[in-house]
Amino acid sequence: MTARASSSTFALASLGPAILLGISAYAGGIYVYLGLLGITALVLIADKSGLAAASTPRQGYWLPRLVGLSHFAVLTAGVWAIGLNAGLDLAEKAALFLGIGLYLGQVSNACAHELIHRNNRSLRALGTAIYCSLLNGQHVSAHMLVHHVHAGTARDPNSAPIGQGFWRFFSRVVVREFREGLLAENKRRQTHASGLHPYAIYISGALLSLGAAYLLSGFAGLLVLLGLSAHAQMQLMLSDYLQHYGLRRQTDENGRTEPMGPHHSWNAPHAYSAALMLNAPLHSDHHMNPARPFPDLRHDAEVMPTLPRSVPVMGAIALIPPWWRKVMDPRVREYQPVDAAYHGNVIRNATPAPVPKTSNL
Repeated sequence: MTARASSSTFALASLGPAILLGISAYAGGIYVYLGLLGITALVLIADKSGLAAASTPRQGYWLPRLVGLSHFAVLTAGVWAIGLNAGLDLAEKAALFLGIGLYLGQVSNACAHELIHRNNRSLRALGTAIYCSLLNGQHVSAHMLVHHVHAGTARDPNSAPIGQGFWRFFSRVVVREFREGLLAENKRRQTHASGLHPYAIYISGALLSLGAAYLLSGFAGLLVLLGLSAHAQMQLMLSDYLQHYGLRRQTDENGRTEPMGPHHSWNAPHAYSAALMLNAPLHSDHHMNPARPFPDLRHDAEVMPTLPRSVPVMGAIALIPPWWRKVMDPRVREYQPVDAAYHGNVIRNATPAPVPKTSNL
């Protein structure tokens, strides 16, 4: 039986680690390791406990704003503490780097994703600023103009076909996402040109972030920002990899692709880790309703593919491709018939099989 918690649990899951990591950056010592445990072991324990975080529509307005502002505080604290704080020893700095990197990758990215889908211009600007601070502004264009149009097809660089390991996927998507986003923006601006080109904003934002890191902690600060950004970007690509692996949209005889449906994304409805990521793991509903705020996203296990473990656990498994394929390839094939000769392209007009219920790894 799932225990229901107050809506404050949702805020605690996404803001609690930021507070603990901020304290860690300044206090050092045991707090550094507590901060790391707060974004790793605590999440696993809370998911196992069955504690469900209840969200409210009101949180959809203030929580993403607060998490977005917290991102900049955590990033600044990390660049300063790891790059300049002589009070931390090497082990403490390594633990702090890992903890803050996980927060940026799992919480900041999820918050930015939520914000860029909002209609409010200031919220979209905040989400874009978060991505720019992590040197990844191009993800805004690639996500909105490419991923949401072509997810589940070979035209989307962020949808991995069955059999493709994460490291191969990652090495390709970094370049393809930048290029495809740029091409999509250029095409859009042929009929809707106004103001600065978004890529000029993304590059300027990245340079501003690098300049701020240098002013704060010198050359060491630059290296820390580059490292944290790479860590966060890898987790963002890992999230896309998990949520779309092997699932393909079918095409008809005229080459038309079917609309995104509940069976085209993997979901991870593990309450605490979903709350940590502002319900980003409820991915099917998001793709069917991109403008729907995170408190309203839902999961129906009868029609939506479900990962056997939470996003953090499945992310760790995906880093070992043979293990990942052993776990996930049978689920993809059981759920959605594929033609192996075409490396994961769905057989046209095939009827999807029921969502597999097994959760054994």
